[in-house]
Amino acid sequence: MNAIENKIRLVAQKYADLFKKNVQERTLEMANDDKSHYLIYRLLGISETEGEKIDLYQNTGRFLYRYAGTFLEYTTKLCFEAKFPEAHSLRIPNTLGTRPKTFEIDCLIENDAYEIKWRDATTDGDHILKEHARLKAIVMAGYIPIRIMYYYPNRTQAIRIQSALEDLYKANGGAYYHGDSAWTYIHDKTEIDLLSILKKLAHEKRYG
Repeated sequence: MNAIENKIRLVAQKYADLFKKNVQERTLEMANDDKSHYLIYRLLGISETEGEKIDLYQNTGRFLYRYAGTFLEYTTKLCFEAKFPEAHSLRIPNTLGTRPKTFEIDCLIENDAYEIKWRDATTDGDHILKEHARLKAIVMAGYIPIRIMYYYPNRTQAIRIQSALEDLYKANGGAYYHGDSAWTYIHDKTEIDLLSILKKLAHEKRYG
């Protein structure tokens, strides 16, 4: 456990440093941005000072979501690889269309094709169509589609989308794990308690 914990600790620090660096660079860039759109902010009751903070937080949020997702996908792969050394990512052709040309399987273990998400709050109905094509391509390639999503969305429309995706996975012979069931699945599959490790590292980061 110590070996995987130390690997995850290093990965967490790497992404924390990248996140901080990107935010600092974007903050400097934004100091010279055209702020004429603040006129509309003021009409909606937002002062220029508040507008600057909102724009900065919006950009910070984009970086945060990107790195949070990348970090959790990477650490999940580390858990899989520790138990299954043959685990790897793979691109397969889109056999149902031309856009995109290929679909990526985040982690393939024998016939199990994993898609790993930290959370997915999309409300776009087209997302279901795209995911359906991806699932069909995976099944046609001879693999079993399995979705791991750690954090379920809160908004009603986003929940409906995820519920529809879960039905799609099951209809295509796959499985969909989210929330507590996702953490439990990783623990059972890899014998690594990823959630406990992340809680421990977060405690160190906050209080250490």
